[in-house]
Amino acid sequence: MNQCTALALLPPPDHLIALAPPGHHPETGHILCELATDHDDHHAALLWDEGGHPGSAVWIRWKGSGPARLTPLPWCPARNPHNEADEACELFTAHPSAHSWDITDPTHTAITHHLTHQHPHLFPQPRDGSESGRAPGPDPA
Repeated sequence: MNQCTALALLPPPDHLIALAPPGHHPETGHILCELATDHDDHHAALLWDEGGHPGSAVWIRWKGSGPARLTPLPWCPARNPHNEADEACELFTAHPSAHSWDITDPTHTAITHHLTHQHPHLFPQPRDGSESGRAPGPDPA
């Protein structure tokens, strides 16, 4: 499933603008929704994590062009059942879409596929001849 393409702009807070040197206005930042395309109307992006403790991850949630809000949310406890490395979901508990391992960033996939063909030495093939070293996606040829 593809990642949501929603984007939100975050203007610098007033206190940061007040602390900026004269003539240096902090730039507006942007965030991208990390949920899958099938989620509800509320988008989400991780801003930071204070060490992986319960409730230590700070997420930003927004809906459309409405105001964004910061909220601490616990990590999703799900583990990827198809991964021997015991990969944890990288989203918050009760997130409204697929788990992170089922979400594909189409831009990342396209860039990786392009780089695989432009610089094959950066994506060596496994010795057994399998395709696991290749970038995901169909061959455009």
